[in-house]
Amino acid sequence: MSTQTVTITRLGAQGDGIAQTEAGPIYAPFTLPGESVALAVNKAHGTLISVRDASPDRAEPKCRHFGPDGVNGTCGGCTLQHASDDLYHAFKRNLVIDALKSKGLTPEVAPLVIAHPGERRRVVFTARRTEKELLLGFNQAESHHVVAVTECPITSPGIVSRLATIRKIAAAMASNAEPFRITVLETNSGLDLAFEGNKFGDRERRLTVEAVLAERGIARVSLNGEIIVEPVKPVIDFGSVAVSPPPGSFTQATRPAEEAMARLVLEHVGKAKHVADLFSGIGTFALRITQRARVHAVEGDDKALKALDFAARNTQGLKPVTIEKRDLFRRPMMAQELKAYDAVVFDPPRAGAEAQCHELARSSVKKIAAVSCNPVTLARDLAILTAAGYRITSVTPIDQFLWSAHVEAVATLEKPQK
Repeated sequence: MSTQTVTITRLGAQGDGIAQTEAGPIYAPFTLPGESVALAVNKAHGTLISVRDASPDRAEPKCRHFGPDGVNGTCGGCTLQHASDDLYHAFKRNLVIDALKSKGLTPEVAPLVIAHPGERRRVVFTARRTEKELLLGFNQAESHHVVAVTECPITSPGIVSRLATIRKIAAAMASNAEPFRITVLETNSGLDLAFEGNKFGDRERRLTVEAVLAERGIARVSLNGEIIVEPVKPVIDFGSVAVSPPPGSFTQATRPAEEAMARLVLEHVGKAKHVADLFSGIGTFALRITQRARVHAVEGDDKALKALDFAARNTQGLKPVTIEKRDLFRRPMMAQELKAYDAVVFDPPRAGAEAQCHELARSSVKKIAAVSCNPVTLARDLAILTAAGYRITSVTPIDQFLWSAHVEAVATLEKPQK
């Protein structure tokens, strides 16, 4: 390890500042372009010692758990609280632009749909029992150390105000000193707590039920997908359709981001009569689209698909909805099958939808809306479609993971009709 003074030239894809040296690039968290900084350097990693010449884009962090001097260690939840809004928003938008350029795509990219503090309705905590207390917070970056948090500016007040309650329930659940995860979802009917990774016996089950029933505002507690106690069914809304998500199921992290994505998808689908929603999950898009068009929802997770189907069957005024359990990575919908649809929506995991896009490229579907949480795989998928004659009509980056290096995007495409 050595101490070096370097100049940061740019931000990397993970939000670290990058300094170019004769020995190669050095990646330094909590630094900004244009800054002269002193670093403790270990190979390509730099630990910030001091900022000698600060950037005018350096901002005061919004949380006392952030940064190299954070309380009880650096919380690993945020990476860019030290950047000005202008720099941060440009960084997020450029992640999408640069990914597209890497595949030779240069469509106009809309301004970033920005995120605001207090919007996160879904957050994943790490918890671990010590001899003295139950730690509840986030893992320090590149570490198993749990930084216990007392505040979190990105997270909804409805969750932050219940941290003590969540800690109490986690303490009842913890049967040993092994760390475990808690996904907290704020729903219309209360908090939904999904525990993963911990083992428990009859005693922990009983203590957890007692802890939940002694509190208000907890809708459900589950462990590894099994419901432990459910005082009231957790419910979220997709447009006018109420859905009860299965324990631990995927939901968009913020309602404003979800609504922005849905608006872009619905506008593009337009007057389509029959729409396929691929990787549909619990119906984020399908249950909104079915208020105006027939929908075929395809998803590999059986529990998610059943939640979607139950919501559709128990809501009046919807167009017909059909469902299909299918692993679209191994068995994508073929071009021949896609003839039945005049629009397709797909929202895959981070790996993207490569196999499905090859079939879409061979299809006659008029409109496609691609939703993505990974600009790199989105660019690859769009390149497949454009090579087959599809035209990108819009790309909109959307922020829902505030002060992180993650960005969502919605791209819309059309195939010119012969």
